[in-house]
This record gives sequence, structure tokens and C-alpha cells, in this order.
Amino acid sequence: MPIQAQDIENLIRETFPEAQITVQGDDGQHFAATVVDESFRGKNRVQQQRAVYAALKGKMDGPAGELHALALTTRAPD
Repeated sequence: MPIQAQDIENLIRETFPEAQITVQGDDGQHFAATVVDESFRGKNRVQQQRAVYAALKGKMDGPAGELHALALTTRAPD
């Protein structure tokens, strides 16, 4: 069963409960997400994105990964 945008948001929200999260995409494989969270303050973009990928709990890992592509934008709140 293909992963849905809401599934991705739910996984990210488990790790970042106070984040502002938007996920777009409807083909079950290619998505774009924006995550704005205070915990990103002082971290570089790579550190921020690694934290989000970790929150996805392996959904992108390996050839059997449910999520094929995720364009990710992360930042701390203004």
C-alpha cells in the first residue's frame, strides 16, 4: 500500500509535536515537505534534515522503502 502525505506528516509529528508541517504529493512515492521547528535553531540544514529523515523511521531506506523521494525544506521559526 502506498504511503500517503498524512502518514508522512504523522511520522514527523511524533518526533516534532510542536512543528509546523506541510506535506504535499499524491502519487504515493514522491512528496515535498516543509518542517518548521524551534529545535532546528542553531543547527545547519544537514543536521535539520537528518533529524527529519530519522523521524521517518526507515520509510526511505533500501529498495523496499515505501517513500521513493522527499523534497525537504527545514528551518527554525522566524
